[in-house]
Amino acid sequence: MNVFANPLLAAVNDLLAKADLPASDLDQGKLANFFGCESDNDLIGLVGLELFDSVALLRSLAVDVSRQDGGLGRLLVDRAEDHAKSRGVRRIFLLTTTAESFFEHLAYRKVPRENAPVEIRATEQFSDLCPAESALMMKCF
Repeated sequence: MNVFANPLLAAVNDLLAKADLPASDLDQGKLANFFGCESDNDLIGLVGLELFDSVALLRSLAVDVSRQDGGLGRLLVDRAEDHAKSRGVRRIFLLTTTAESFFEHLAYRKVPRENAPVEIRATEQFSDLCPAESALMMKCF
């Protein structure tokens, strides 16, 4: 399966809406660090990054329900992590309400929200879009 950079905003919004994930802060410019997979010209998987020097926020991991459990989510996270590492990221964070066990299998660990770096706290995902009960998880490289 081919992973490509900078998917189209309309397709991203559609897939995120189906996955019940927030997208109100996205515009085409923010998709520069997003990666997608498609099949028959339909976006079937997506993951994004917000990069801040040595830390990053992994966000918007979504896989079409018909393609789940096939390894696509892991492939997308691997691609995003490789991209983050190539940009000097040493720690990657994410917020989740439903996928904590998935990310634990990828070596992410839950950390207290108050331990989030200031850059992560300043994101719309952290401060506004994700519920306060979302788990904050981190992986170090």
